[in-house]
Amino acid sequence: MQHTPELNSARWRRSSHSNANGGDCVEITEDFPGVVPVRDSKNPHGPALLVPATAWDAFITSLKGGDALFQ
Repeated sequence: MQHTPELNSARWRRSSHSNANGGDCVEITEDFPGVVPVRDSKNPHGPALLVPATAWDAFITSLKGGDALFQ
């Protein structure tokens, strides 16, 4: 059984590509080994998606053009 991290004390940061008017905002926290919690900043008390760190790294690399995944 996998343990779900406690996110109440997490320090969330907003994506630099989020809409400045408060819409389309994604936040992450990086203080959890092995996973990257992701949430919608418009719903801070709602659920967070726990993405495996290796999958998150691959996703970010592909967005930066280092992978043909999204081309």
